[in-house]
Amino acid sequence: MKSTAQHRRWLQAIARLIAVGGAALSLIAGGVGAAQAAGEQYFPLQSYRVGPYAAGGSGFFGGFIDYLQLVNSRDGGVNGVKLTWSECETEYVVEKGVECYERLKHGLNGAPAAATNPLSVGIAYATIDRSTADRIPLITINHGRTDSTDGAVFPYVFPLQLNPYSEVSAIVNYIAQQSGGPAALKGKKIVVLYHGSPYGRETIPVLDILAKKYGFELTQLEVPHPGNEQGSQWLTIRRIHPDWVILRGWGVMNPVALKSAQKVGYPADHIIGNIWSNSEEDVRPAGDAAKGFISITTHPSGTDFPVLQSIDQYVIKTGNGNLKDPARFGTVYYNLGVVNGILNVEALRVAQAHFGDKPLTGEQVRWGFEHLNLDDARLKQLGAYGLVQQLKLSCADHEGGGAVRFQQWDGAHWKVISGWVQADRALLRPIIEKSAIGYAKEKGITPRDCSKES
Repeated sequence: MKSTAQHRRWLQAIARLIAVGGAALSLIAGGVGAAQAAGEQYFPLQSYRVGPYAAGGSGFFGGFIDYLQLVNSRDGGVNGVKLTWSECETEYVVEKGVECYERLKHGLNGAPAAATNPLSVGIAYATIDRSTADRIPLITINHGRTDSTDGAVFPYVFPLQLNPYSEVSAIVNYIAQQSGGPAALKGKKIVVLYHGSPYGRETIPVLDILAKKYGFELTQLEVPHPGNEQGSQWLTIRRIHPDWVILRGWGVMNPVALKSAQKVGYPADHIIGNIWSNSEEDVRPAGDAAKGFISITTHPSGTDFPVLQSIDQYVIKTGNGNLKDPARFGTVYYNLGVVNGILNVEALRVAQAHFGDKPLTGEQVRWGFEHLNLDDARLKQLGAYGLVQQLKLSCADHEGGGAVRFQQWDGAHWKVISGWVQADRALLRPIIEKSAIGYAKEKGITPRDCSKES
């Protein structure tokens, strides 16, 4: 028995040594991996490639990732700092988006998170407080809370290029141009068909304000998610017989709207799609019903831009492109992802110029976004002139653009039919600030004094 007990102790001791040695080896291996990743900058991607909005998600994140790959393969990263990323599938579901945020926010193997880009109003709303507490920029390009334009109250939220209020203001300005001037809007009938979600409802108040200012008759009709059923709404539109219909759709809602318009005899060239109703995936499924349809855009489709040609050379032709369908290269959603990649990387570059050429914290990258200033000269250097509008951000202004162009579907391609049409930012700013102040009071936030920000 004594011998057996001693033998058992020996076996236990050997097991402990193996365990300690194994842990040490794991720690060393992990240390090497962490050291390598610690020299990189991480982009956590709350992506969605399945579900009713998969076309938007797969195109956008495909373009975003391909731009990050371009920076790594062609430039060796940003000032020597390689970019890394990982994806977490949200299916455009808010709860999954929050779960993904919590899973990814701490970085990847020592590489700090630069910013989150969920491309979802619902997920953005649900993570605003978390992003602020964690000091990680939340990028909501062309969407999100309009009042987050006011960086004094929302220091970590950036509705880059175009917030929802600017979007509808620019559309109303375009309708005014087509009608003979703002005075000609009086008595016009405008219907807004909007997606039944926080995104779709975002512009209800400001459209009421614009209708009152210009004197047009406004009807706002909600389409329940995801938008497959619109028969009653289009019967109402046929009865109203409006001068214009503004389509604030998303995903399957858009082609269904165009087909439904054709059924009731409403002309496609008097329907204006918003920024999430402007892609090839929105019109092609509608067939002939989409011909003549007009939409806004912050960027054109196509590949006639040096940055797209570089992606083709360094990423696509080397077999590393992220898109499953190569035919989507250069489409609206893909190009938006490229634009978003440019803005994220340029913010990182600006921040490095201030904090040093190294991986940065989210708080440091936030500083970079607030000091982003893309003029035509820089856009030409990036190969993105004509693809990205001039953009200048500040503590007070987290949008920075507020302009759109209009494009029309000819049955095969989008054709740009206007110059830049600017939103009425002077009208919108007091509305934005009032809403932001209300949010600050609700949350107990003391707004920053932007006059003291350098």
